[in-house]
Amino acid sequence: MEFQDIDPQETQEWLEALESVLLNEGAERAHYLLERLVEKARRSGAYLPYSANTAYINTIPPGKEIRSPGDHALEHRIRSYVRWNAMAMVLRANRTTNVGGHIASFASAATLYDAGYNHFWRAPSENHGGDLVYVQGHSSPGIYAYAYLLDVLTEEQLDNFRQETGGKGLSSYPHPWLMPDFWQFPTVSMGLGPLMAIYQARFMKYLDGRGMAKTDDRKVWVFAGDGEMDEPESLGAITLASRENLDNLVFVVNCNLQRLDGPVRGNGKIIQELEAAFRGAGWNVIKVIWGSYWDPLLAKDTKGLLQQRMMECVDGEYQRFKSRDGAYVRENFFGKYPELREMVANMSDDDIWRLNRGGHDPHKVYAAYAAAMQHKGQPTVILAKTIKGYGMGESGEAQNITHQQKKMGTVSLQAFRDRFGISLSDEQLEDVPYLKLDKDSPEYAYMHERRKQLGGFLHHRRQQAQSLQTPPLEAFDALLKASGEGRETSTTMAFVRILNILVKDANIGKHVVPIVADEARTFGMEGMFRQLGIWSSVGQLYTPQDADQLMYYKEHEHGQILQEGINEAGAMCSWIAAATAYSTHNVQMIPFFVYYSMFGFQRVGDLAWAAGDMRCRGFLMGGTAGRTTLNGEGLQHEDGHSHLLASVIPNCVAYDPAFAYELAVIIQDGLRRMVQEQEDVFYYITIMNENYAHPEMPKGSEKGILNGMYLLREGEKRSRKPRVQLLGAGTILREVIAAADLLEKEYGVVADVWSVTSFNQLRREALHVSRWNMLHPTAKPKLSYVNTCLKDRKGPVIASSDYMKIVADQIREFVPGRYCVLGTDGFGRSDTREKLRSFFEVDRYYVVVAALKALADEGTIPVEQVAKSIQVLGIDPDKPDPVSV
Repeated sequence: MEFQDIDPQETQEWLEALESVLLNEGAERAHYLLERLVEKARRSGAYLPYSANTAYINTIPPGKEIRSPGDHALEHRIRSYVRWNAMAMVLRANRTTNVGGHIASFASAATLYDAGYNHFWRAPSENHGGDLVYVQGHSSPGIYAYAYLLDVLTEEQLDNFRQETGGKGLSSYPHPWLMPDFWQFPTVSMGLGPLMAIYQARFMKYLDGRGMAKTDDRKVWVFAGDGEMDEPESLGAITLASRENLDNLVFVVNCNLQRLDGPVRGNGKIIQELEAAFRGAGWNVIKVIWGSYWDPLLAKDTKGLLQQRMMECVDGEYQRFKSRDGAYVRENFFGKYPELREMVANMSDDDIWRLNRGGHDPHKVYAAYAAAMQHKGQPTVILAKTIKGYGMGESGEAQNITHQQKKMGTVSLQAFRDRFGISLSDEQLEDVPYLKLDKDSPEYAYMHERRKQLGGFLHHRRQQAQSLQTPPLEAFDALLKASGEGRETSTTMAFVRILNILVKDANIGKHVVPIVADEARTFGMEGMFRQLGIWSSVGQLYTPQDADQLMYYKEHEHGQILQEGINEAGAMCSWIAAATAYSTHNVQMIPFFVYYSMFGFQRVGDLAWAAGDMRCRGFLMGGTAGRTTLNGEGLQHEDGHSHLLASVIPNCVAYDPAFAYELAVIIQDGLRRMVQEQEDVFYYITIMNENYAHPEMPKGSEKGILNGMYLLREGEKRSRKPRVQLLGAGTILREVIAAADLLEKEYGVVADVWSVTSFNQLRREALHVSRWNMLHPTAKPKLSYVNTCLKDRKGPVIASSDYMKIVADQIREFVPGRYCVLGTDGFGRSDTREKLRSFFEVDRYYVVVAALKALADEGTIPVEQVAKSIQVLGIDPDKPDPVSV
């Protein structure tokens, strides 16, 4: 909105008054007075819309900049070597392969990383827990190049960039699974780094508040690209950061104005947009737009015309300026106004071309980082303007093709060499050699001294913390016994009982982190509110509505529960922070994230994959699981596929237990593996809200429960009657048991009943065995666990679960004999459990029909008996397929 100046003299008087305050009392006093004037105007009824934007100039004026104490000449040479090696690594890798790689991202961000390595980022040491740095994924070549100069990586490793199968390569991006002693956080799935980092910063406050680790002087630094900020995850939790006063969090957004294919905001200004978003969310915003060469021109800009021109230009124009030359900038930027053209009349085209952007100026970057370190009470975002492909010349500097560039021509290499003062001849350029610092050089000494002062090399991942003694299975004795006559409960309530046992355990109790997105009452966890408290950095500033009740809502600064609101992604990030605390904070935490299973992997699958990459250890509890157990909720609530999704993550151990004792055995062994033995796996366990009686644990069944299946009930031995093997999982196991009774009583068929706790685990073990047999053709073949269980059992095998048929179908290849699968393919819907199981054809009657049909197919019984059973059991053979309904 623009206003006409109806009284220029009055306007001038106000401006002069403001100028006087600025000159004599400083900017803070001027800001205070302006805020009071705005407040007064609003109270008087004036409509003054809020603006979260400031001028398109640096937030920190030159006179307020904290100067870097470093040796700028040495830092420049080191930075140039890092730039060269990062580029050389990608070029050399693509001379004989097609592995790809990225040059342009780090080229734009080199100064941003350099300042951190030299002056700010502290490594873990005896005196400090270490800062956490979330590296922007596409900048990984620059990180490797820096490590190479410090002798952390070798030339052989650099030459195996993106060539990992031989065991000596470097991963394409930050991958802790592939480089477990180097990378801490996987960040190249864009948006996840910013989101995970926010919850990491808050989890550090949680640890400190609970006395589990000292984190009050540690920082979380997050590097992201301006295009990456379009990911919903990038900005999705920034209000949490300000609400929780996360002054241990610093975002550095590399605003090179280009996405992967072109301008980020060609018709606008991404820096201004992000400033408004972060400032509006309550962050401390520091813009680093212009480098030091602009300072004299801005000082001359007494009428604000230069600032006006800076604001007028959109990002598409700024990108084009840097793809051309100084003469073009003179004509198309300064040339719009005669006064600006006159301002640069004494400058050559080269001088104009040297007018640098703030993100490439080490003085401006240092000042911004120093200000961020000192700021209290708010998270800080640094918006640094850079050039994508900085230094790449005609091969990609500020060009739309820049992100995909994997090669550079001779002319561009020469220009790169000359620009950064690299001592290589034209002949040497042909080999694109790596540059190594002499060990007696001042640069080498400087790099090592700076890192020594900051605790050592930054990128070193801790792989283990102190082991914790986990409780034996006997600690869960109450759950190993039958629930008792007339007592029905759900596996969800069994889990809550297990959790209560764990939080009271002397060895691991305080390490347990219960996490819920919301609906803790749905999972029966409200009793823990008062017992453990919900963690809040400020405690509870109100009297809860239910304060007069036994299980009232209790927030506490030492609370143990993390309740994230209706936010599965945020809760998952808290779980990830806790599940990797052994590495990032040298303390083992045991997170249990309880959530609707339908809102699990399909909603946060990208984060679950990242959790596998990060070597997370913890429990994901898929509550109200299954397609037919959550009656009444319908299509978007009923889960029939989370186990299928869990199966794609190699180190995710998934179980679908039916009984309390199975759940106890699985959790106890999971604790042993993850907390005591410190294996890099995590568990996904489905729990249901259906109440029924739970039997006592059969003697000797523990191994089978963990392997994935065990014989729950054996039919009549040595019987000559037809026989079937019935496999049941989760709550459908009870339908299978009922079907076995029907088969024996009504049809004279003997049924052995197997409880399958994990089709996923059965398949993985069988695949290992199958591979071994293929590669050892002359050795005695091994038998898979599935085959071992079923090879001497007579009759066809019928498997039933509350999940899609493909879940049980995973083991078809390894089941001896005829194999029939029942499952819940199709969309979920609302109704009673009985009707849903009939609709999806997984109830006891369909199990009976499937068993009889399999026997008929084998010729054991006449097919007419199957047809008669369909009629007797009231099944409509012509009803629509649930998949197509």
